[in-house]
Amino acid sequence: MKVLRSTIALGSLAAFSLVASPLYAGAQSAAPAAAPSAAAAAQTPPPKPCATRQDRQFDFWLGKWNVTDRATGKPDGTNDVTSELKGCVLQEHWIGAGPNGPRGTSFNHYDPARKLWHQTWVDDGGGILYLDGGLKNGSMVLSGARIGRAGKRVIDRITFTPRPDGSVRQWWQVSRDGGKTWTTSFDGIYRKAS
Repeated sequence: MKVLRSTIALGSLAAFSLVASPLYAGAQSAAPAAAPSAAAAAQTPPPKPCATRQDRQFDFWLGKWNVTDRATGKPDGTNDVTSELKGCVLQEHWIGAGPNGPRGTSFNHYDPARKLWHQTWVDDGGGILYLDGGLKNGSMVLSGARIGRAGKRVIDRITFTPRPDGSVRQWWQVSRDGGKTWTTSFDGIYRKAS
């Protein structure tokens, strides 16, 4: 958008320069063109990208977290969720528990054209998820379909819920029957690392 506005501004400047040039003035018998008004010369700056309230809906997930299994309380790993690219992206940096715990990262961004959140997840086991969604009843709910390892369609639904104590619940559900039934793939509690 910035490039497009600059091109239009340069085109307008070139047209003004031609009108104000002596060659053009000699070809015209009318009075010289007046300088543009201060209001016309001043442009409204473009809106700051990624600065709407929708862009901040997932900020409750920002931070360094220790993640435990909701049912057992055992450590599942750590997650460092950072703000990147001038606040346009939340990037997740997951490290699973144990010396060789799985690693993964996700990029999360509000897409104003589609009016929804998008997450792309990639991990060191070759897994990839493309999820879309938004804020529903105070929780960020993202879902998407993929082809599972067995070659069949799988729907993933991940719900992130901020809790009154400052923790966050991440509940990952999977359906292998088109959304008729759901099983829990992961149910973890995020607590801020000290």
